[in-house]
Amino acid sequence: MPLAVVTGANSGIGKAIAKGLASRRFDVVMACRDAGRGDAARREIAADGGSVEVMLCDLARPASIRAFADALRARQARVDVLVHNAGVYLPTRRLTPEGRETMFAVNHLGPFLLTELLLDRLEGARVVTVSSMGHRFCRFDVDNLEGERSFNGIRQYGLTKLANILFTRELARRQAGRLIANCFHPGGVATNFAQGPDWSLLGFGARIGRMFLRTPERGADTGVFLATDADAGRVSGEYWQDRRVARTSAAARSAENARALWERSAALVGGAAAGRRAG
Repeated sequence: MPLAVVTGANSGIGKAIAKGLASRRFDVVMACRDAGRGDAARREIAADGGSVEVMLCDLARPASIRAFADALRARQARVDVLVHNAGVYLPTRRLTPEGRETMFAVNHLGPFLLTELLLDRLEGARVVTVSSMGHRFCRFDVDNLEGERSFNGIRQYGLTKLANILFTRELARRQAGRLIANCFHPGGVATNFAQGPDWSLLGFGARIGRMFLRTPERGADTGVFLATDADAGRVSGEYWQDRRVARTSAAARSAENARALWERSAALVGGAAAGRRAG
């Protein structure tokens, strides 16, 4: 059976994507930070007959990402679908133990590094990244990617979602003919995504508006579509919403921004192996 890797698959959209792919006869690797929560989600999916396992991976920690990639590579010659779903929102600036701003580390640098480490297993694969319309609420500044000079939680979250789109576009360009890369906005989804005090704008809005939000399954629909649909497999480098290519901000359409982000990201993770086929 084909193999799919889904990050942040223990809850919300990630779990719904993992379940959707398992129901379509994928072997699914759930890359999760928390073993207990991951195993609970695994049991739920397996109860419906899905082939699924949990492997530990903390996208805030490069060492954890490298260990995960090494373990996966030792067992698998090919990955057919890689879904970058794991993400975090934090209202205040926090640094990882390695000194990286946490939202930028988890939402962008982690997926970038994981893709780099698995690149030779992704021949003919689809790489699907969960982005957001939040990418519109920021501006791109390659010298303030981690809020070094100024920080606002919502603006920084938007920057990481913009980074998801720029990463997708540049990956598709650099690996044209080798893999398919797309990203999507899942819509407003009722999950426990926002981390922070109840008064934070995102957390408060999610709580007040929960009855009007999509289910995780509905939010995951376009992700499963991009991972499996034949027509979607003929399009690369695009941002989607509700199974259709959607318009982005001007910053997200900038080839210059995509190149600049890629080069800075490669330097930050300690190598540019993912760009070795760059045009």
